[in-house]
Amino acid sequence: LFSGAWSHARSGIMAAQEPSPPSSLEGNKPGFPKKILANKLEDKHLCNICLKILRRPFQAQCGHRFCSYCFNKAVSSGPQKCSACIKEDIFEEPTSILKQGCAFPDNAAKREVEALEAVCINEECSWTGTIKEYEANHEGKCDFRILPCPSCKELLRANELERHNERECPERTLNCKYCKEPFHFKNIKAHDEICPKYPMICEGCAKKKIPREKYVDHIKLCTKFRTPCRFHVVGCDMTVEKEKIHDHEQACSYKHLNLLLHFIMAGAPVQGACALLPPPPAPTLGTSFTPLPTAVGAALELQLHSEKTKVAELSRRCQELELKVSTFENIVCVLNREMERSATTMEAYNRQHRLDQDKIEILNNKVRQLERTVGLRDLSIVEMEAKMREMSAATYDGVFVWKISDFSKKRQDAVAGRAPAMFSPAFYTSKYGYKMCLRIYLNGDGTGRGTHLSLFFVVMRGHSDALLKWPFNQKVTLMLLDQNNREHIIDAFRPDISSSSFQRPVSDMNIASGCPLFCPLSKLDTKNSYIRDDTIFIKAIVDLTGL
Repeated sequence: LFSGAWSHARSGIMAAQEPSPPSSLEGNKPGFPKKILANKLEDKHLCNICLKILRRPFQAQCGHRFCSYCFNKAVSSGPQKCSACIKEDIFEEPTSILKQGCAFPDNAAKREVEALEAVCINEECSWTGTIKEYEANHEGKCDFRILPCPSCKELLRANELERHNERECPERTLNCKYCKEPFHFKNIKAHDEICPKYPMICEGCAKKKIPREKYVDHIKLCTKFRTPCRFHVVGCDMTVEKEKIHDHEQACSYKHLNLLLHFIMAGAPVQGACALLPPPPAPTLGTSFTPLPTAVGAALELQLHSEKTKVAELSRRCQELELKVSTFENIVCVLNREMERSATTMEAYNRQHRLDQDKIEILNNKVRQLERTVGLRDLSIVEMEAKMREMSAATYDGVFVWKISDFSKKRQDAVAGRAPAMFSPAFYTSKYGYKMCLRIYLNGDGTGRGTHLSLFFVVMRGHSDALLKWPFNQKVTLMLLDQNNREHIIDAFRPDISSSSFQRPVSDMNIASGCPLFCPLSKLDTKNSYIRDDTIFIKAIVDLTGL
């Protein structure tokens, strides 16, 4: 029989609850890059999936830590084997299987990582601070980060991107200062050639800033614009201002008639005849006209007949062309009506498309809302499952046997500090009696740390506390069972009613009270009958006398 010294151990760790699955709402990024650390990098700060510095760390049942994003992504397609357990050759089912609900937020590791000194990884940036400040105030906001230009894809610093887009990018879009239409900077010359508002200069009157779209109308009315003489088809090569065309035709009428005569006689114009022929003699009162020779008259009549035949042929062709033009006009009218109908249909399609887009956006919002609702429901289900497991393990007669399997693994976790303490499920003195649980330190606590197994008794807040007698004053017996039923390790005590550990609880549980020196670890390290199949049994008996 082993009897240990009594003491009180205060603990800030609450009863172990079923861990919540990592949520996609907690983070959408993998770990921080290793380069941001100002000091030496430690392996415990690394995610075991992305191998970067932990961001919102989660700890799995096996004790390894992962970024919230990495863990959620890894288990989204189903349970996965922990690669870190495999690498360290400590893989063991089911604790080394990663799945939804098997990890919990590791706030201690999160605070430790967020307090690390950090520097900016962007060249020439002198920012320093903690990782928490880096994530909140600097990540994604650094003026020295490298970004691609959305137009030309050139890589630039963030603080140079605005100037580049406004002044340097060859693909930047400008608005024409004349017609206000947008165009790419590289097409500025091509746009100037077709811009309807581009300012033109009249070659006749030298008027400036005439929009290109009005230039043709201007030269039709401009009296200073030079145009070819009407007799240029028979050889007059003069260009004359519109206001002087009448004076030119009067001054050169004799030359025009000679050019016309030669054109008719030879069937081709005589270029430059206006300049070659001498001016006509001044008419006098007694001048008589010499009749043309007979041969010349006959030739002119033949030429005239030939010209009439050509005119008749041209008239026939004109009629055919007019008929074709009329047919084409009808076709164009039909096509215009079809275009108008198509435009109306297209506008209707566009309206329907916009309505469909609005409906899609509404449905997307509903889907996101349902996803959030499903996430909350999943959390509720996990909590309910935890409560059901607690209820199924509870007893109501003051006697409780706690089976602790995987003893070696849990002992290693306690020695490494990953899980120094464990809580048992709750048990009761009766259906409406006191609610209690046990707390065990497999590597000892307080004076027994590293040398003894420490076992404590905890009074918890229950639903019927208002009906019970306080302080708790029932004798408690704690036992480590010999699985050969020969020599159990037993210790018993009656509560100190002045201790806060046995007053009516005002939080989830009171301060634990029990035996820090319950059982020497040396007794469990040698061959013994307390551990069998890597399992031990702890038994608690609460004396119900007086209840």
